Formats: sequence, structure tokens, C-alpha cells
Amino acid sequence: MAEPITMPQLGESVTEGTITRWLKAEGDEVEQDEPIAEVDTDKVNTELPSPLAGTLQKLLISEGTTVDVGAEIALVATGGEETPESPPREDAAAEAPTEEFPAAHTEAQPVASASPTARTETMPGGNGNGRSVADAEELRLRRSSPVVRRLAAEHGVEISSIPGTGTGGRVTKKDIESFVEDQEPAPKTPPEPARAAPQRVAAHDGDRIEELTGIRRAIANRMALSKREIPHAWTLVEVDMTGLVALREREKTAFMEREGVKLTYLPFIVQAAVEALRENPVLNSVWDGDRIVLRKKVNIGVAVDLEDALIVPVIPNADELNLTGLARRIDAVVKRARSGELTADDVSGGTFTVNNPGSLGSVASAPIINHPQAAILQAEAIVKRPVVVDDAIAIRSIMNLEVSFDHRVLDGGVALRFLNAVKRRLEEYGPESGTG
Repeated sequence: MAEPITMPQLGESVTEGTITRWLKAEGDEVEQDEPIAEVDTDKVNTELPSPLAGTLQKLLISEGTTVDVGAEIALVATGGEETPESPPREDAAAEAPTEEFPAAHTEAQPVASASPTARTETMPGGNGNGRSVADAEELRLRRSSPVVRRLAAEHGVEISSIPGTGTGGRVTKKDIESFVEDQEPAPKTPPEPARAAPQRVAAHDGDRIEELTGIRRAIANRMALSKREIPHAWTLVEVDMTGLVALREREKTAFMEREGVKLTYLPFIVQAAVEALRENPVLNSVWDGDRIVLRKKVNIGVAVDLEDALIVPVIPNADELNLTGLARRIDAVVKRARSGELTADDVSGGTFTVNNPGSLGSVASAPIINHPQAAILQAEAIVKRPVVVDDAIAIRSIMNLEVSFDHRVLDGGVALRFLNAVKRRLEEYGPESGTG
């Protein structure tokens, strides 16, 4: 028996996927959970495991095709016996035994003859006399189910005037419904407006045109959705990172030897953000039409820059990890993101996002919120600048820290209290602070 494999939902809010490559061909044997295809979504590129074991009977989708979640993409013969397709069933009431009424109890109804000229045919049974076609039609009426008779009465149609497709010519519920639909005039619908072709910019000699990749198109759609749906506002504070810079310089070699991962600034920033979210939980929330849903879990998305895209793997339950745990988790998901090995779980369930464009040299920017979250934190490059400290000019390591927020969910005061809570924690580090 052939059973379908459908496109699964590979991540929260994912609605479609693209079959980039089939790993199995028609006729191949597949085991349950064995990869059969590579799938590209707006969140992840991953292998699709087969939910069934058997023979890959037919590939329904060609490579490069994008289909909706739930669409059938392949058929697998599982070895079960084929069962003959059963005819369409009416509802239980329509399938109930028919009632036969004596002719004396049957209301007289006009009966349409089968042809313009009434004919008499010899029918078996009875008193031996020939039964007319009208008699046969009357018998069909008496053998119809209660549901059919009630439906016919509701629509004012005569059962005898409808050709029956049931056993022995019995009129079924579907016969009545089809007859009624055929009699009703089709509703007038306004013609669809002609779809205008997308307006293109002029291409000149030497210009190169690149078609959108699946992930680029998905990013474009999600960013447009975020700006269209969310009223963005943003604000910025300066953070004196001098003490943290000194701590990292002192600890980075020993940390690498001890933990096997680099000690970057990002785990410090994520940890400070997690602690600040405890004080300002409304930033860890979602706008939901006429209410705000405050998330209990703190799942931090970490934006990772790829060569041609941006992806946001998630650190689940980040509030349960210490600095070392965060450093390890961040290092692991960043490596998987850059090697194309993220799974659907790696990019699902985020409640708040931290971006670090400072690693690329950015000093100030206004991030776009990762829809449908309520806010995003952005850490810029650490730059040495002259600042006033205790009425004296000093050279300090300064970082700009921004937050973009959904102005439906919160206001600037809450956003600044959150930012200042992050700032305070980062500025508390010094050369002698620990990294445990």
C-alpha cells in the first residue's frame, strides 16, 4: 500500500519548503528516519528524514520546487495489502436502512414519467399484471431514506424526477445535492482584475541580474512583514567596556585551553541581556492582536552572518546557563549555521534576539525586529574614544548598544530601563572578575 510523505513544518512560522535535492530515487528502499531529500526553508537548510519504511514509489515534487507545509511530496509503498477503494459514503443517517411504506400511507405526489410517452413494462412480482414505469418510480420514492426525503422536501424537488445512482437506482443524498446545485444559477462574481507585471528597473549594458535564492526571498519577505506589521522604535546607550575588555584579554587564552572554545564578547552580552529580561519581562513577549503574551521561557536567538544570508539559531533556556555554558552553546550553533548543519529545532522557539554587527565593524544601526518578537538587542563595535571620567579626559573602550522595540507592546521608558540594566552589568566587569 502506498502512503504519502508530506512537507513537514521545519520551524516555527515556517509555511513552505523547497526540495533542493532528492537523496533517493524512485524504486529505492528507504528506512524510517533515513534522509530522502534536502529541504530549504526561510530558517534552515536540512535533510528530510522519511517517516515511513518501504519502497520509494513516486516522487511527486521536482527539485527546486517550493510547496506548502502539508503538501504531498512522495509516495512510499509500505508493503501492506492494497485495499479496494470503497465508494463514497453518505452520512450515517443517509446509509440507514430505508423505510418501505404501504402505498396507502404514501402521500400522492406527481410523478414524472421516464419518457414523453407513458409505457407499460412487465415487472416481476405483484399480481402478475404489468407494472408501469410510474409504479417503479413510486417504488423508488418509497425506498428512499429519511434523509433523502427530508432534503428533497427542503429544496422542493421531487425524488421521482432525479436519476438515482444508488443500488437499484435508489436516489442518494448526493444525487439530491448535485441536482439542486445544477438547478441553482451560479453566483455572479466580478472578474478578477488583471495582475500587473512587477515594475522593473531599467537594466543597462553590463548590469548583472541575479535571481533570488529561496533564503534571500524568505529574508526579504520576513523583513518586509516585520516593518509592515510592527511599529518600530529604537533607542541607544553608550557602554564603557574597558573593564570587560581587560578581563577578556587576561582570560581568553586560558579559557580556550580549558573549554575548547573562544571567549568572545557575545556570551557576556547575552548573559547581561537574559538577566535584564528578568527585570523587564515585557521585552520577552509577543503582540497577539488584542493582548500581549509574555513568554515564560527565555530562548535567545543569536543572529549569524553568512556569506549571502542572515540566520538566527536559538539558545533555548538561556537563563539557565552560566557564562561558560552560553559560550559553548553559542560556539556550537554558530559553527552549525556556517556549515549548513542547523536543524529545525535549532531555529525554532526564539523569544528575544541578540545581534552583534560590531564584529563586522558597525558602530551604530537600527535593527529590524525578528517578527513576531517584541524587541531585538544590537551590540556594536568596541571603539577606543576619549571620554570624560571624573572631570578628566580618558581613553576608554566604548560600545554603542541599541534596542529596537514594538511600540504597541512597550514604550521608550521600559526599553531604556532594559538597556541600562544591560549596560550596568557589562560595566561591572573588571580585570579581576571571573568567567565562571
